[in-house]
Amino acid sequence: MITTFAAALNAGLRRAMEDDPKVVLMGEDIGHLGGVFRVTDTLQKDFGDNRVVDTPLAESGIIGTAFGMALRGYRPVCEIQFDGFVYPAFDQIVSHVAKIHYRTQGKVIAPITIRIPFGGGIGSVEHHSESPEAYFAHTAGLRVVTPSNPADAYLMIRQAIALDDPVIFFEPKRRYWDKEDVDFAALDELPLIKARVCVPGTDATVVAYGGTVATALTSAKIAAEEGHSLEVIDLRSLSPIDFDTIEESVAKTGRLVVVHEAPVFAGLGAEIAARITERCFYHLEAPVLRVGGFDIPYPPAKLEKHHLPDPDRILAAVDRSLAA
Repeated sequence: MITTFAAALNAGLRRAMEDDPKVVLMGEDIGHLGGVFRVTDTLQKDFGDNRVVDTPLAESGIIGTAFGMALRGYRPVCEIQFDGFVYPAFDQIVSHVAKIHYRTQGKVIAPITIRIPFGGGIGSVEHHSESPEAYFAHTAGLRVVTPSNPADAYLMIRQAIALDDPVIFFEPKRRYWDKEDVDFAALDELPLIKARVCVPGTDATVVAYGGTVATALTSAKIAAEEGHSLEVIDLRSLSPIDFDTIEESVAKTGRLVVVHEAPVFAGLGAEIAARITERCFYHLEAPVLRVGGFDIPYPPAKLEKHHLPDPDRILAAVDRSLAA
């Protein structure tokens, strides 16, 4: 069946709600409207307004309420309307949701899934194109994941909701309308924390996640036309990170380029570069390189194409690596 990324998320949420009556959706405009990106379209009509709850415009209140519900046995799924709106809820997430399991010596769980559309590429205004994943990946007690395609969107949202750990679920908003032929009944049940090798290659490894995976795949196609073989890895999980899959790839290719939309400084690419340098020191033929956003507040929409990694910037990094 041909489905969009957003429709696949909708199908995954629907399946999770059918499987467990304790799954409750919460967020601004997710009910009658179906969400800004229509990810929750028709779910309130089918499950009722006691399970698909339109909340006030108060992110701290959404997460605080969800935290209380989780302590009482529910599995809340919260939608933060845009990435830049999550900060009012930051204290609730990092001070309470992330720590309750450790604080209670494992006696209390907080099975909350927090959906956050993230990243740029849709020509939006300030606070609507952020990439705050490093804040949450740095926070012990949270799992942080991001699908890059419709099949993973369907599978990973269900896996996230079923976990007893709190999950930050980043959705690359510029991919909501990407289409793919998906057979929901026959998906490869890849574990939530496992990276995927999308394209095998021999000359260099390119690691990406979320919205940049499609960009990396385009880069691999262009590189192939130029005679270079790139192995593209979709990270999928940002915390924990599947370093074993990256290490296995880099041991073969000897080169690594990490791509993400967030600023390069102190981004996820820095952690990957440090770990792989430690683990693959004698395999590396060149320094690990990073391609990402610039160290600036996200630019106005007319300039975002210069800020976001594109195939030219990725291939320029590959060329630098191959020339080393």
